[in-house]
Amino acid sequence: MTYAKTPDALSRLTSEQFRVTQQNGTERPFTGEYDHHFEPGIYVDIVSGEPLFSSAAKYNSGCGWPAFTKPIVASHITELRDTTHGMIRVEVRSTHGDSHLGHVFPDGPREAGGLRYCINSASLRFVPRDRMEAEGYGDYLDQVEDAQ
Repeated sequence: MTYAKTPDALSRLTSEQFRVTQQNGTERPFTGEYDHHFEPGIYVDIVSGEPLFSSAAKYNSGCGWPAFTKPIVASHITELRDTTHGMIRVEVRSTHGDSHLGHVFPDGPREAGGLRYCINSASLRFVPRDRMEAEGYGDYLDQVEDAQ
């Protein structure tokens, strides 16, 4: 499967999805569709479809955005230094879609590596476990656990 940012994919985005992914926006905390979503499956880039995070790595951090301990495939995530808003942070972008996803912080669960990938729901599309094979994500089924 190939993953890319295409004009067609961009044209299907809502105004909020476009603002977040293409203009480095941030959705308001506790408003995103996936903040309290814990169904088994994977989260893919809303633009390119590249697999980003598994439900098995998702946890409730209380930060107001979906939080994950690690990406499914490290090479699908690009981390960049971000000095906007008077802070020094690490921005997280999708590699193939170049979508702004959110930021990664070193305050995640220690037993899971200590990272918190704080991701905007607007940058994600959820693929339920029972649809993964049909949508071409069967290779990642081993990274999805039952509902937590």
